[in-house]
Amino acid sequence: MGLLDSFEKGLERAVNSAFAKTFRSGIQPVEIASALRSELDKKAAVVSRDRILAPNTFIVHLATADDERMRTLGGALADELDTLVHKHAKSQGYTFAGPVSITLERDPQLSTGTLRVNSSTAEGRVAWRGVLDVEGKRHPIVKSRTVIGRGSDADITISDSGTSRKHVEILWDGERAMVRDMQSTNGTLLDGRKVTEAGLPPDSTVTIGRTDIVFHVVAQAAPGRPAQPAADATRAYDMRDGGPLR
Repeated sequence: MGLLDSFEKGLERAVNSAFAKTFRSGIQPVEIASALRSELDKKAAVVSRDRILAPNTFIVHLATADDERMRTLGGALADELDTLVHKHAKSQGYTFAGPVSITLERDPQLSTGTLRVNSSTAEGRVAWRGVLDVEGKRHPIVKSRTVIGRGSDADITISDSGTSRKHVEILWDGERAMVRDMQSTNGTLLDGRKVTEAGLPPDSTVTIGRTDIVFHVVAQAAPGRPAQPAADATRAYDMRDGGPLR
């Protein structure tokens, strides 16, 4: 299929559009994607006639200069890599033993422009987290009650004059969600239907004024036991959470 298959091409397009950044030397984000794809293919193992198990925990070792460049991309790179790992696994018929985890780690012994990937298959419980996509930004739901509106005292403030200061609230108990209109002037829509209070299914859209709020439930790794020995490395950057280096 050439030097770049659909996996790398997908990330290359994402890098060009979402990151709008070209590095003059060193590792490119598309090379990390290619290395992860290769690691999936190399470590995938047939465990039954209808199941091919692939690693789900990845540590990407980068030279100091490359690691610094990747940090400037923040959570956008994390989201793209995670999405494309899942897409490649689906296209190849791979399954995972638990949630996918991708970690960047600085390795001073590596030369700029080189990388190394360690992977393992880790079983684990799945913890579910509610998130809201609003105006191009993802907001994890960290409270049982999240107020959204144009007022500065709302938990999530939006720049939409068609909304009330406290327009709508999202209720989340860790498993289920509800949406409740807060006696707003222009009302609240759930998937195009006007509601005062309703259950909020995953991937549904709440509309207030001209603003769409998309509710998702995403998986994140909870403590579990490794099914295969994990690489002997210290986590430096949690890509799924977009956390800072430490």
